[in-house]
Amino acid sequence: MRFDECHEGDYRIFVGALEAPRGDGYIAALVVNRVRGATGPRREAFRDDSLACGYRWRSADEALQYALNRARELIRSRSEMLAC
Repeated sequence: MRFDECHEGDYRIFVGALEAPRGDGYIAALVVNRVRGATGPRREAFRDDSLACGYRWRSADEALQYALNRARELIRSRSEMLAC
């Protein structure tokens, strides 16, 4: 199991690479929280514990990268919807 986190604008992204149930690869997971100010409350904007319908990546790095890219796509699409 490996985890990572980063900030993207007003969002905090948590990504994970979880060992697949049968041990043949890694499943990607993510949680995106909207953060209001440095000390403000966090609100979960999105969560998926089995991205890409549970597709198994060969390495934890591949799963983490997919999850991070997916989180950034979600944030961009959400920002575009709010701008309209």
